[in-house]
Amino acid sequence: MWFGIPKECESQPNCDEKRVAISPPGVRELVEVGAQVIVESGAGASAGFLDEAYRKAGAKVVYTHEEALGRADVVVKIGRPSVQELEFLQPGTGVLAFWHLAVRGESYYSLIAGQKITALGYEIIQERDGTLPILKVSSEIAGKMATQIAGRLLETTSGGIGILMGGAPGIPPADVVILGAGVLGYHAARAFLGMGCSVYVLDISQTRLESIDRHFNGRVVTAHATKENLEKFTSFAEVLVGAVLVPGEVAPIVVTVDMVQKMRPGSVILDFSFDQGGCVETTRLQGPTGGVFVREGVLHFAVPNCPSYVARTSSHAMTYALLPFLKSMQSKGLKQTMRSWPRLQRGCYAYEGHLVSPHITKEPADLIKLLGEG
Repeated sequence: MWFGIPKECESQPNCDEKRVAISPPGVRELVEVGAQVIVESGAGASAGFLDEAYRKAGAKVVYTHEEALGRADVVVKIGRPSVQELEFLQPGTGVLAFWHLAVRGESYYSLIAGQKITALGYEIIQERDGTLPILKVSSEIAGKMATQIAGRLLETTSGGIGILMGGAPGIPPADVVILGAGVLGYHAARAFLGMGCSVYVLDISQTRLESIDRHFNGRVVTAHATKENLEKFTSFAEVLVGAVLVPGEVAPIVVTVDMVQKMRPGSVILDFSFDQGGCVETTRLQGPTGGVFVREGVLHFAVPNCPSYVARTSSHAMTYALLPFLKSMQSKGLKQTMRSWPRLQRGCYAYEGHLVSPHITKEPADLIKLLGEG
């Protein structure tokens, strides 16, 4: 089987993605089990992986975007393909990426169907217990990065309120409110608590709140994410972290413009739900490009690919999360791997052009039937 690793953002203006889906050690692992790997020249450069490292790992380095996409049986990307990239793909090609199709329109779905490709979304590949094994690694990194990002934005030179995250003797630390007690929320809470901040976590799940309470021995304040509590906690938050996730769906808005207006000027909002639309109303008003901006006197961070800020670490993490799936595809083929792994079936948006996910169509095709054909 041929695996293609294209350069991210080659045909997308204003794209800041620095990660690569598979690092050279991952390529070596695939080659050793018999895979053929095509890597576009420069695909790993931003993450510190040069072409020569891929060659030594056994990959064939190619020099056009079209070849990296068009020759592959399975394309392994970070971001969803652009319209132009979809046109390069051969019918039947499997494409693994963060598709985030909930924030795309029907015209894009039609292109997927027209190209007859199989689209597997990292963000909805799901185990039986509900965990998301590929998304998890990015969520962990984003959660750990939250302190770095918030700390810089709170600085006076960034336009922030000018406080030190952990405070100082006689001066209280920052109040950090985290919305969502999932993987990202947990790691963000651990990171902020480690810096000495006062941390509050809100969620709709009693089970998750109990888990947070146990993990941190009561040092993190937990509360149900009722409207009353959202209004109360956001009003005093100096850092507000949005970590709300409904797999495969547009994130619900849980923080309204009115709530943001009541926050202290110079406070910071990190909306990590932005790749699924955003859970803060003011980040949605910024439009699909997001970024770092000020609205209602509050600094907003709405960057859909923030793990790209630590591209090398993130690329290695993605590689090791993906390798079991890719090795199985090499040994069994894409269809047989999907037949035997329900987690990939749950992560499938489209199979050979048939839209099979209820996340993007009201009348999904029967994936089990399609996999059983032939």
